[in-house]
Amino acid sequence: MKLLYLPIAIFALLRTVPAFSQSKNINFEKQMVAYESYESVGTMDVDNDGTLDLVSGSYWYKGPKFLDRFLIGQVKRYGEYYEDFSTIPMDVNEDGKMDFVTGGWFEGMLVWRENPGDGSEWPVHEIAGTGNIETSRGFDIDGDGLLEIVPNTPRKPLAYYKKVGANQFEKFPVHDTQGHGLGFGDINGDGRGDLIISDGWLEAPADLKTGKWIHHADFELGDASIPMIVADVNQDGLNDIIVGQAHGFGLFWLEQKKEGDKISFVKHEIDPFQSQYHTMEWVDIDNDGQNELVTGKRYRAHNGKDPGGKDYAGLYYFKWNGESFTKNIISYGPLGEGKGSGLYFSIADLNEDGWKDIVVAGKDGLVVFENLGRPEN
Repeated sequence: MKLLYLPIAIFALLRTVPAFSQSKNINFEKQMVAYESYESVGTMDVDNDGTLDLVSGSYWYKGPKFLDRFLIGQVKRYGEYYEDFSTIPMDVNEDGKMDFVTGGWFEGMLVWRENPGDGSEWPVHEIAGTGNIETSRGFDIDGDGLLEIVPNTPRKPLAYYKKVGANQFEKFPVHDTQGHGLGFGDINGDGRGDLIISDGWLEAPADLKTGKWIHHADFELGDASIPMIVADVNQDGLNDIIVGQAHGFGLFWLEQKKEGDKISFVKHEIDPFQSQYHTMEWVDIDNDGQNELVTGKRYRAHNGKDPGGKDYAGLYYFKWNGESFTKNIISYGPLGEGKGSGLYFSIADLNEDGWKDIVVAGKDGLVVFENLGRPEN
């Protein structure tokens, strides 16, 4: 009887094995910085001492040890959320001290917090009333080397805000509505960066001030990640799109196909077994000259009510192996052991050792993962 059941057991096992292999090519050392539940963290040199610091919620943490913290100012709380959904470094008032841009869902305001440089509370300045902000990102829309601020405001118009002087931003409308999800990159190869939203991509005009963005409804991505990554994954000369499901299960990439001027996309799974891939970065994390996908499960994105919302949290990097992505675990497990990705995380060489580190906020705390490189290094 055992022989009769063995093939069935093997078949059942094979069906549950992920389509990706798991390895750990790089070592990381975890440092718990704080137990606050802010969901955004940025890296910037707050005190102009030449060393990167961390800014998250009401505090900044002095680098490189991050043991000393200083009050920025109180951030309003709404249930499990704080009204601080991004941390985009920018010297807004051009006084030589780094400020940051943020905003949130409940008040629907895009704001910047001014670094006073004297230890006092950081003043809050309004940029624009935008409607509910899922989170914001900085993209160089016009190619001048400076970031424009692009808030993701589901069911509201899409626009970006360009800093045109000290304390001054100009609004540039793009599209009459947007869903949950935002990305930026050159889709059609014309040298201009296009914007990606959940129901298609917006082709940038030659003249951003007077031209019209053209909507191409080539896909429907649901509650997509912020950002979605635009990159030539398979190195065929065409930019593809990497998408996480922010409030459901799934991580996949859309392979671009092009015949003449006609563009289409083919979907490939990366990881269908984890939910709440809300944010991600495309960066060379292992120093091999090729970018990897760094992402993870956001902890309690909708207070545990999303599909898979109460599953273990995790942080990963996915490496393209020439045919598919290999999943490498940085952190995984129950609360206190595994670490999620929050709404906005940052990657930078915090200790100047030549390896990029990862700093992640969230309702499960603020953590630095120091990149130790490969075991032989």
